[in-house]
Amino acid sequence: MAFTYPKNEKLKSKNTIDLLFSEGKSVSKYPLRLVFVENPLEEKEKIKMGVSVSKKYFKHAVDRNYFKRVLRECYRLNKHILTENLEKPYAFMFFYQSKDRLTYQEINEKTIKLFQKFVENVK
Repeated sequence: MAFTYPKNEKLKSKNTIDLLFSEGKSVSKYPLRLVFVENPLEEKEKIKMGVSVSKKYFKHAVDRNYFKRVLRECYRLNKHILTENLEKPYAFMFFYQSKDRLTYQEINEKTIKLFQKFVENVK
C-alpha cells in the first residue's frame, strides 16, 4: 500500500467542485466534515480529495495552512480505509470546522472514525 497523495488525486476541477457543493452529501465527526459525491466525470482515479480550513475560525494564513497540512497528512495515511471499500469513483472535500486547536493525534483519530462512518453510509 502506497501512502501517497499524488497530483492526480487532488481535487482541482471547478466543475467537480461545483457538483460537490450543489449535490454532495456529507458525514461529520466533530470537528471534521467530509462532503462527497459520486464522480461521473472521472474514470481513471477512484478518489479526488480537497481540503479546506475556514478563514472564519483561523484568521491567519499560517494557522489555516498548518491545519490543511495536517488534514492532507491524515488523509494520506488513512486513505486505504476509503480505497479498499469503494467500487465507484468519488470526489471529496475534507473540512476542519472548529476554533478548537486539536493535536495531530486527535485529528488523526477523528479522521479514521470519519472515514469509517463514510464507508458505513455508502454500503
